[in-house]
Amino acid sequence: MMSDLEAQLRGVSLRVTRPRLAVLAVLRDHPHVDTDTVIALVRADHPTISHQAVYDVLRALTDAGLVRRIQPARATARYESRVGDNHHHVVCRSCGAIADVECAVGHAPCLTAPNDHGFVVDEAEVVYWGTCPGCAADRISQRSASSEGST
Repeated sequence: MMSDLEAQLRGVSLRVTRPRLAVLAVLRDHPHVDTDTVIALVRADHPTISHQAVYDVLRALTDAGLVRRIQPARATARYESRVGDNHHHVVCRSCGAIADVECAVGHAPCLTAPNDHGFVVDEAEVVYWGTCPGCAADRISQRSASSEGST
């Protein structure tokens, strides 16, 4: 029986290889990870897979449309296996955590440009910036500790 990951690779005419399956599995289980994290997670289960193999696999999977590479401003490039739905992201300014946000409005490309300058727009990319719940809670507790220490 063919696995879901094998079917994805075959569906875009890519050979099924151990490195490709390993990278797809990591991205399925760990969305929004950077290259170093992908390498570490892949090598935890497959120590013989080289760094270069992971880089090559990420490029091949991205080129084939199985993986999406995102790089918010001032942030390291991240990878995710959620593709084809033109979703957006919210990024924490403090810790860099990234979460998915559903399409802003309507169907892809989600937003209609007031002037498309003749372009045929097929995708809109929106990045929301803010503070994640964990960092916001840390700031509140730091403020409380500061105010208690000054009294």
